[in-house]
Amino acid sequence: MTVLEAIILGIVQGLTEFLPVSSSGHLEIVKAITGNTNLGSDSLAFTVTLHAATALSTMVVYRNEVVEILQGIFSPETTEHRKFSLWIIVSMIPAGLIGITLNDQIEVLFENNILLVGSMLLVTAILLYAADRLPHGKHSMNTWRAFAVGVAQAIAILPGISRSGATISTSVLLGIDREKAAKFSFLMVVPLILGKMAKDLLDGADFKSLSMIVISSGFIAAFVTGILACRWMIRIVKSSNLIWFAVYCLVVGIIAITWTLIDG
Repeated sequence: MTVLEAIILGIVQGLTEFLPVSSSGHLEIVKAITGNTNLGSDSLAFTVTLHAATALSTMVVYRNEVVEILQGIFSPETTEHRKFSLWIIVSMIPAGLIGITLNDQIEVLFENNILLVGSMLLVTAILLYAADRLPHGKHSMNTWRAFAVGVAQAIAILPGISRSGATISTSVLLGIDREKAAKFSFLMVVPLILGKMAKDLLDGADFKSLSMIVISSGFIAAFVTGILACRWMIRIVKSSNLIWFAVYCLVVGIIAITWTLIDG
């Protein structure tokens, strides 16, 4: 892997981690168009590097909230920070259960199934449009809402369903304040990213296979882009401009479905 490739992959990771366009869906489409089924299956070491960068970018943007969450976890009193910490844990349950019990079945979905990708992009577009049209909510997060958003995150395992799009839209549809919805969406995925990193490390991520300059370039690119994309997405959600991403997902979804029907 060259330094330029590492930077490009880092930028793509930083953008797609936060913007509601479904990185997995786009990857499957590019695989189908190029015929390169190995695209995206870079070394585990580089995958861990990019995940670490986007997790760190989230924690930098929400550094105050991260400190409050950690304080809440170890607090003997039932404070709002402690409740938020518990809601994060509750939101992880659906995705964790699906990942453990249906891992093999999920992998089958990522086998050049462009019709599924296109259809799920349309679902993402509908969710974003619906959330964009709703008035600003005034509710706060609670246990059942956290679980519902966690279900949305679990469904977003499907290629074409944007994780950030599904979780933010679900939160807004549940009447949660838009800024709080974005904050919860981005913070709830950090533990899952760290868990994925741990799994990759246990699976044998070999950092010796990559040069330090390649790893550093990818990390910096993903980290800086992640911070910019995270802050940009927060502003987009607050100003109700999700419609543009809805239109984008709609167009790409229609193209993917049409291409599949013509080619098939």
